[in-house]
Amino acid sequence: MSAGPAHLDDILYPPIEPFETGFLVAGDGQRVYWEQSGNPQGKPVVFLHGGPGAGTSPWHRRFFDPERYRIVLLDQRGCGRSTPHMSAPDADLRFNTTWHLVADIELLRRNLGIERWQVFGGSWGSALALAYAETHPDVVSELVLRGIFTLRRHELEWFYEGGAAAVFPDLWEAFLAPIPVLERSRMMDAYARRLADPDPAVHVPAGVAWTTWEASTLTLRPDPDLVHSMTGPEDAVAFARIENHYFQHGGWLRDGQLIEDAGAIRHIPTVIVQGRYDMCTPIMTAWDLHRALPEAEFVVVPDAGHSASEPGIAAALREATDRFAD
Repeated sequence: MSAGPAHLDDILYPPIEPFETGFLVAGDGQRVYWEQSGNPQGKPVVFLHGGPGAGTSPWHRRFFDPERYRIVLLDQRGCGRSTPHMSAPDADLRFNTTWHLVADIELLRRNLGIERWQVFGGSWGSALALAYAETHPDVVSELVLRGIFTLRRHELEWFYEGGAAAVFPDLWEAFLAPIPVLERSRMMDAYARRLADPDPAVHVPAGVAWTTWEASTLTLRPDPDLVHSMTGPEDAVAFARIENHYFQHGGWLRDGQLIEDAGAIRHIPTVIVQGRYDMCTPIMTAWDLHRALPEAEFVVVPDAGHSASEPGIAAALREATDRFAD
């Protein structure tokens, strides 16, 4: 997707190109791709993509008024245009954790000479936005969060250990297929073994199956183009490896940490956008965050699932960024 989903042309801003791109030398051999677009003198905002491991797309720039925003996108460690890419057979995930990413975001802010910025994140990006804001509350001007995900154990088990199979039994069967029957009681562990196997005949089918399961359940109505865009072998393997690595470690967070520590950010103007029928990150988590942040605006989109490409969610996100632009 270059310009982005055509059905959003009447909702989002027109496509734009970056005025600057670069790589953040983040240590540990990591080079993190970043770009800036919009107005160099505008209000700074950083876009945190999902996954972890999904990378950014050009259409992500379009949530922000390019005349009023200085738009910063980055590909988190190991995915998108960042290197080393986690699709490589010898991929080393030791230096890819929540706290490495929080440090990268803060280093990028400093390197770009930005004093405070809006933080915009959906799905895993909402978890990373919360982790960053709770660590650096003084540099966050606003939070725009979508499809809330905080890596609590019951959230992970819902989607990867069989809960969502109650709604998508047909798609779940394809997710089960690469895993022998005797290993299916612990699907994340079983996938971890296959994704770590250096043999492409093992890790590529596992990566594609993992990513296809997620891509197929993101939207209220099936979106074959979205599934296709996410399941090319190289990106699918990186996505699956990074996600599984984070989920195996609970995001290096104590269970419930991001919601329990939300008191540190209650002063930050916040909008929470959540699809009512989100199967990946069910509304229970957004509701728990809303209770911890009662001052936040809580927007439930009645006819949407998880994806930011769904019209109701895209419109709510643009409305939030427009309101915070000045």
